[in-house]
Amino acid sequence: MNWLFWALLSALFAAATAVLAKVGVAGVDSNYATAVRTSVVVVFAWLVAYVARAPGSFHIPSARTWMFLTLSGLATGLSWLCYFRALQLGEASRVAPIDKLSVVLVILFATAFLREKLTAGKAIGGILILAGVVVVALD
Repeated sequence: MNWLFWALLSALFAAATAVLAKVGVAGVDSNYATAVRTSVVVVFAWLVAYVARAPGSFHIPSARTWMFLTLSGLATGLSWLCYFRALQLGEASRVAPIDKLSVVLVILFATAFLREKLTAGKAIGGILILAGVVVVALD
């Protein structure tokens, strides 16, 4: 199974997340809802990491790795807090596509900071995603 299989599964679960979270956040403080969801994710992630571990895999090689994983975790937490608040205030069918502007930002950030090549396909795809987000937001 290659990256595309896993990316498609990720999209499927992300879609389920939006719908389930919209129902779950109704009548609950969005920060509390995020904390509950995050707690489930933490337990689930550690369970999967433990069950699927390879020998010697529970080792982080450097302080740099720790720093970037920590920053990534903080960014994830901030994203989820904002996402749940947006879901509480807006329609899931509008919030989720706008959240996917992250795809456009990843293309830009990967080009600027990771020195990934900006191909015509990535540029056109990013523009189409942006156009789709604008259409959904204005609907």
